[in-house]
Amino acid sequence: MSAVIDVHTHMLNKTWLSLLRQHGGPRYSVEPVGALADVIHMDGAPFMTPLPEMFDYDLRIKNMNKAKVDMAIISLTCPNVYWGGAEVSLEAAKIMNDDLAAAQCTYPDRIRWFASLPWQYPVVAIAELARAQAAGAAGVVVLGNIAGKSLTDPDFATIWQAIDESGLPVFVHPTAPPGVSQMDAATHNLVPPVGFLFDTSMAIARCIYDGFFDRYPNIKMIAGHGGGALPFIVGRLDICHERIPSCGAHTKDRPSNYMRRIYVDSVVFRQDALQMCVDVCGPENVLYGSDYPHNIGDMIGCLGRVDALGGETRHLVRGRNAERIFKL
Repeated sequence: MSAVIDVHTHMLNKTWLSLLRQHGGPRYSVEPVGALADVIHMDGAPFMTPLPEMFDYDLRIKNMNKAKVDMAIISLTCPNVYWGGAEVSLEAAKIMNDDLAAAQCTYPDRIRWFASLPWQYPVVAIAELARAQAAGAAGVVVLGNIAGKSLTDPDFATIWQAIDESGLPVFVHPTAPPGVSQMDAATHNLVPPVGFLFDTSMAIARCIYDGFFDRYPNIKMIAGHGGGALPFIVGRLDICHERIPSCGAHTKDRPSNYMRRIYVDSVVFRQDALQMCVDVCGPENVLYGSDYPHNIGDMIGCLGRVDALGGETRHLVRGRNAERIFKL
């Protein structure tokens, strides 16, 4: 049986949370909500709930064993380290990267990790990329927007060039998209069910239309949550590329062909949605992910849908694709 490698799974660190509490304002704060002592708020609204499982590696390994997950490539979730000045953002990145590297040393057969970078400050971000890679980072995590800026913003070009040269895969994890207050997203807490997918879809579609994948041909980009809405709307991306000049001005190929170069995970919660990911991106470009230990995370359910794919596709998605792109 093929190994199971979880590419979408998170851990936190109490020192990082304390630093966010001290320096995250005015946008981010850590406040109690009901029985929960520490809930991260964005613009005054609950945004992300740190759970006890996010700080407990022994419990993680126990739950991985229960779900029959062999390896986890762990990352820092949103809001990552995109707050505070240059010193604080770099300190937050180092805190998390050192913590994840230590976890890999403690559980060398079970844990790998994505490095976080202070993207707002390219010079120190590139230095931290090199430091993290030397410490054993398997990849880099980036949010779908960086403090409101697009991934294709010219300010980030030198970082992308360094990542392209490093050979490290990039996991694009969503955060709240710009403009959520105008979209009335706080009502019914629409950011997790809808806003996150919107953030991912906008980020990757912009990269496709911008010519990003032509400029950085070596980057292996993993779009979280099954690529957001992109597998469902790829036909629309194609027809707009064909018929709207600004959608086709900077790319060498159709969006649907770029989707065959993008990796997506299995955090989609429906069998037909997972099958659509396979159909659009190809069986070699879909990876098992669980979103553990967020409250919607589901190691067992996500793996069950992967195994239901059957045949060779099942084994590729369970772990063989991850073994290839992460060189495990």
